[in-house]
Amino acid sequence: MADATTTKSVASNENGNKKMRCEAEELEGGRIRGQVVLRKKKATDFTSFASTIVEVGRGLVDKVTGHELGGKDVSVQFISAVNADHGNELQGKLGNPVHLEDPVKTSACSTPGELAFSLTHHLDREIGVPGAFLIRNNHHSEFFLKTVTLEDVPGHGQIHFVCNSWVYPAHCYAKDRIFFANKTYLPSETPAPLNKYREEELENLRGDGTGERKEWERVYDYAYYNDLSEPQKGPNYVRPILGGSTDHPYPRRGRTGRPPTKEDPDVESRLPILQSLSIYVPRDERFSHIKFSDLLAFAVKSVAHFLIPAAEGQFDRTPREFDNFQEILKVYEGGIKLQKNQFIESIMESVPSEMLRELLRTDSDGFLKFPTPQVIKEDKSAWSTDEEFAREMLAGVDPVLICCLQEFPCKSKLNPENNPDMRVYIEENLSGRTLDEAIKEKKLFILDHYDTLMPFLRGINTTSTKTYATRTLLCLKEDGTLKPLAIELILPHPDGDEFGEISEVYKPAKDGIEGTLWDLAKAYVSVNDSGYHQLISHWLKTHAIIEPFIIATNRQLSVLHPIHKLLHPHFRDTMSINGFARQILISAGGALEMTVFPAKFSLEMSCAAYKDWVFPEQALPADLIKRGMAVEDANSRHGLRLVIEDYPFAVDGLEIWSAIETWVRDYCSFYYKNDEMVQEDTELQSWWKELREVGHGDLKDKPWWPKMQSLDELIQTCTIIIWVASALHAAINFGQYPFGGYPPNRPAMSRRLIPEEGTPEYEELQTNRERALLKTITPQILSLLGISLVEILSTHSPDEVYLGQRDTAEWTSDEAPLQAFEKFGKRLEEIEQRITDMNSDERLRNRAGLVRMPYTLLYPSSEVGLTGKGIPNSISI
Repeated sequence: MADATTTKSVASNENGNKKMRCEAEELEGGRIRGQVVLRKKKATDFTSFASTIVEVGRGLVDKVTGHELGGKDVSVQFISAVNADHGNELQGKLGNPVHLEDPVKTSACSTPGELAFSLTHHLDREIGVPGAFLIRNNHHSEFFLKTVTLEDVPGHGQIHFVCNSWVYPAHCYAKDRIFFANKTYLPSETPAPLNKYREEELENLRGDGTGERKEWERVYDYAYYNDLSEPQKGPNYVRPILGGSTDHPYPRRGRTGRPPTKEDPDVESRLPILQSLSIYVPRDERFSHIKFSDLLAFAVKSVAHFLIPAAEGQFDRTPREFDNFQEILKVYEGGIKLQKNQFIESIMESVPSEMLRELLRTDSDGFLKFPTPQVIKEDKSAWSTDEEFAREMLAGVDPVLICCLQEFPCKSKLNPENNPDMRVYIEENLSGRTLDEAIKEKKLFILDHYDTLMPFLRGINTTSTKTYATRTLLCLKEDGTLKPLAIELILPHPDGDEFGEISEVYKPAKDGIEGTLWDLAKAYVSVNDSGYHQLISHWLKTHAIIEPFIIATNRQLSVLHPIHKLLHPHFRDTMSINGFARQILISAGGALEMTVFPAKFSLEMSCAAYKDWVFPEQALPADLIKRGMAVEDANSRHGLRLVIEDYPFAVDGLEIWSAIETWVRDYCSFYYKNDEMVQEDTELQSWWKELREVGHGDLKDKPWWPKMQSLDELIQTCTIIIWVASALHAAINFGQYPFGGYPPNRPAMSRRLIPEEGTPEYEELQTNRERALLKTITPQILSLLGISLVEILSTHSPDEVYLGQRDTAEWTSDEAPLQAFEKFGKRLEEIEQRITDMNSDERLRNRAGLVRMPYTLLYPSSEVGLTGKGIPNSISI
């Protein structure tokens, strides 16, 4: 079968070349008009923070004039797809250089700063039909090359070259940049004159694994997370290297090649804080100027007055507290006065005051403003109810952890024993059922943070954090909502692990000291869940695990490859935001360590969770079944029956998952007619091998990896990648501000344990409930930093591209995939209407809850800004 398939592919290849050569004979003696769309960028000095702010204020995009880029500054050489140069290793014949001519007006210029130039390609039988081109930039600065289009090519009509790439001056490259037409080829079907160019371009993208990467380079390579420490600052800024060991396994990141630190040769040196936005990622992976300006707003806001001073000792002083909930509400009404500091004073000299106010979101009097989070927009107190506490486990920002309780004591890798009081508290609230009966009827659910936290809890509680590992038990009511039954708070024994644990169980109460203790227990659960969400659900299981897929795709799959074309939109901006995160957020002493409870243990906790990461279980149906939240049922929609019918994340997610899977199946089946074609695709097999053995190399020997020997395995793999990078990330990212922008609803840290009876602090639990809670959770200054952080992470930028959309309409020349993609887009529109209808159905009480906040986190499209909806194609923020 393999030999027959190969023979067929070769024959098809030869027939295609003959057809193109016949068409090429029609080209002799004339010329073809074309146009080039590009955008020029001013050189911006990202080494100076203040100058960056000024640059953003003026606009990063120049208006390009014909004089600047016309004439002989930029030249293009088309490459034959049909005729090989026997004197040049059988590479396609090269045409003579043609230069950009006059600027022209065209609808292809859709972004401010873009300009189109005409060009003339002289017809030549030696060249025939172009399949690629080389471009040489003799200008002094880089420009963004969007598209090149040739008109009226005989036998073809238009030929589109979709480029979307930065082209630097020629002296930056060993070879001129190459771009291919939007035709898609499996490796065995590539026209022979383009084969060598295809291979050489992949070699260029892989690099040689040496040297420090430069801004203009496009090299994709792997490294460990060895850039999180700053040993020169002392032991408090040292973190383990993640990746490359059984103790600390981790996905690989993009290599930057910065030199090691003097203090530790295994640790890569870090950029100064004010150069954070210039961290290396391959040039085409960097943010657009629009996204840069958004992140600058956060960076200014954070560094100016939220980030705590550099000396860690200053953190130990008692911070200013919120005294009550009303004081927090002033944050959204402009009532927090911005205190000037030395940084503010220095940048105000170079930045217009009106621009500074916009970036810092302050009014003319310097009062800090934030938009009102959705969770308190309609009702200022419903967030505190038990109903909302439980609902957010199904329709909140982290709806991927709740499980159906399938046995008791709760299954644990660490300790099979449970506090015996848990059984008592549970059975008191089961309306006459026994615990075993409720489990059998799938009426009990658990939010369990015990196994994740307990190995780190003793260390965490030596920092400024003081918290518990929590288990929350809930039951399903007749109306389809969840009711909390009990919360277990667990601590390591103060005398040592050999003495076991200390566990207390709290049950729901509204009034008196019992009501306050119940509120505190719920707050500790929220603290646990906030840390788990940020470090594991969000960072690890979307951002970190996708980065190796991006690197492997660019190193092993040509831009001509169908799977590259399928996956590429779902990788946009991810390496850039991850690089920024390593600089500002997840590094030692970074913003994430300051705002979530695990503090310096944050990435270690994430690393421990990666040991249990299983790629096939990232498929939504597999995840729901594993958590006991669904069972297989051939007669149910999508082949699954949800245990909780009104589980908004799962209901909407299964619709999106099914739409993605159908689109991927339609697309892949067009290029792969059988399993043998998957097995014989050399680039695909190299991609999958490198992804497993290098990108996720610490888990390479796990038996669960797909073998990539069948079309079904390819479809499932690509569906998981797209689901994680688009819908899953959207569901757990864009609700961060709507739910967590109000700190009492989703506190990220706790600073004290429940006070001992007989102490003044315990007395305060009885006399001032709000103040007692606010003294326990995140303090004011870190709350403001956290609000600022989740605001920028929850905001859609103007250049966002959503699921079912492409940034360029001519992304492929193959009609069947284009039709399948159009069908995919229409299916997503139908899902939007379905979500709207469900959110209007008052019987579905989990979709809006008492806070009257409809579940829209898996609504595919969105407007710009802080909307609480929209599924971008990629992890772009």
